[in-house]
Amino acid sequence: MARGEIPVVIGRAPEFYGPDKTQSITNRLIIDKIKSGQTPRVPVRDDTRRTLIWTPDASRVLAALGNAADAFGKTWHLPCDDDRLTYRQFVALAFELCGHEPSYRLLGKWTLMAAGIISRQVRELRELLPRNERDNLFDSTKFKRRFPEFKVTTYRQGLSQLFAESSPNPLER
Repeated sequence: MARGEIPVVIGRAPEFYGPDKTQSITNRLIIDKIKSGQTPRVPVRDDTRRTLIWTPDASRVLAALGNAADAFGKTWHLPCDDDRLTYRQFVALAFELCGHEPSYRLLGKWTLMAAGIISRQVRELRELLPRNERDNLFDSTKFKRRFPEFKVTTYRQGLSQLFAESSPNPLER
């Protein structure tokens, strides 16, 4: 890219959340647990602010970048909901949409480190733990200036869609 020999555009994204088979910490530990009537689990801290991107938005953004000649040769932070929630707030919003009081378990760093000894999935998760120890805020101002017409899915809209897909009320099973 630096030499300009091939057309390249780079799209950087924070953690994903979304429908279907979205493989992310948030989906596996929070959304999928709520949908199956289990207690969600929050990794490391529930008071740090998160930036998450709705997977269908990520797809649409990459298509927009790939079809914009002036996007090439640059790195772009993909746009996300500007309402940077903590996991505590994210879980509360999810439960509000299901009509229930929020409830979750906090998974401490050392618990995850120990569980990673025997679980390959947890071992992969451990690599991402530093992101959960402090605010993880993603700035997509550059993208929003270039593509002002792009509509970002809010957390409320995304979670509403996810819980509408599962059942009338995922917690009433």
